[in-house]
Amino acid sequence: MDLRLVGVLLLIPLLDVMLLVILATQLGAVATVALVVLTALIGLLLVRAEGRHTLRKLESKVAAGEIPTDELLDGGLILVAGALLLTPGLVTDLVGLVLVIPPSRYPVRVLLKKYVVTPYLDAKARGMVSGSVYTGGFPGASETGGGRTVEVDEADYRFDDADDRDRDSRDGGTGTPED
Repeated sequence: MDLRLVGVLLLIPLLDVMLLVILATQLGAVATVALVVLTALIGLLLVRAEGRHTLRKLESKVAAGEIPTDELLDGGLILVAGALLLTPGLVTDLVGLVLVIPPSRYPVRVLLKKYVVTPYLDAKARGMVSGSVYTGGFPGASETGGGRTVEVDEADYRFDDADDRDRDSRDGGTGTPED
């Protein structure tokens, strides 16, 4: 795993604790706990509403015979948002709210498709998803000039008629049909 990702994942709880300590000293412990509980409740109500809305959109796409890719990604993002909103802390609540609100979830979904889903599918399908698959000729032959053309005359080809081979196999190789 990339160490930068681990650093960011460890930075979020650290920021949460620092912000909670600052708020507890400024507002008091009871007000800070009330604020954390209030943001979690509001966030979970939003998660529930968005989850139902996304599920309805997913069902309608499936009923229409379409592939619900965006809806499945939205469902995963809403699930992550619910987990973040249940975690005590204001920074995780803010990230959860970003993931649950549709206008802010759209750019996250686009980035997720670009940097996670497409590279994963390209690795599994050998370039067929993004269209970066090599389709013809010999790689590097025409672009670099390193390839060479080989001329072959008709005399170099041997042509056997399929009917002659079938006839030869029936008559034992004599070339005359047996009746």
